[in-house]
Amino acid sequence: MTKSLRDRLGQAAASASKADRAIATYMLSELGNLPFETAASLAAKVEVSEPTVGRFCRSIGYEGFKDLKNNLRNDMGDQPWLIGDRLRDLQERTKAGEDQLTRGLELEMAALVAVYETAHTPEWDRVVKRLAQARSVFVVGFQTERGIAQIFVNQLQYLRDGVHLVDLASGNFADVLAMDDTDTALVMFEARRYSRQARLLAQEAHAAGIPVTLITDPYCDWGHNVADERFVVPTSFNLFWDSTAQMASLANLLVNGVFMELGPEVEARMNKIARLYGKFTGHVGAAGSDKTAAKT
Repeated sequence: MTKSLRDRLGQAAASASKADRAIATYMLSELGNLPFETAASLAAKVEVSEPTVGRFCRSIGYEGFKDLKNNLRNDMGDQPWLIGDRLRDLQERTKAGEDQLTRGLELEMAALVAVYETAHTPEWDRVVKRLAQARSVFVVGFQTERGIAQIFVNQLQYLRDGVHLVDLASGNFADVLAMDDTDTALVMFEARRYSRQARLLAQEAHAAGIPVTLITDPYCDWGHNVADERFVVPTSFNLFWDSTAQMASLANLLVNGVFMELGPEVEARMNKIARLYGKFTGHVGAAGSDKTAAKT
């Protein structure tokens, strides 16, 4: 084969039909777990039919899903399988279907590895530099991802000024879209079922020339054309509810990247914020803080 599986999936994710985009997007984000999938299990996760998975594999040059997995080993080497074998051994020590948390642990460990691998990509370096250098950075999260966006903003504000949590209450996103300053960036956290506002904001920001970084789950098939970078994070860990824990891990890594990019100059700002916090709020055990609390 002249093209790697990753290249073929990337092309399909950007230009194929809706069902094929969904399959390609999921496969790209779960390459390390594909050896342990079947066409049926993958179809169930992406919410398409099993024949659709087979047809998709043939459309990108493979005889079927089994042939695709065989070529995956050639494309990526043994690394994903070494991780998978270790986790599979853990699962085999429990009775089938009896220990759901063990399976969840397997998936979370593999997801964390995938997140750290993302931090070694050219797209990651580009985003880190932008978040360190842009005059204004806006961050937004919708539905259950709002908390992650808030934490990300709070942490980033310790490192630099000009960081803002997007105002969802205004209803028009004027704080982002009405700015004349083009030296800005937008970071979005979003997982299914996706808010209509999220897609619309991404479209408008992209059209206005604002760089958009979308941190999302493996099922998002609309981000390709509206985001400058997409960081896909696994969210299905055999739990009742999809988990965004690895989104938080990725956010922490971004903050660390910005810290490293800014260098020693960031210390002065962090010391200034610490002094302000100590003066207005204080910490447990700090001089005077416990006395004030006792009086109140």
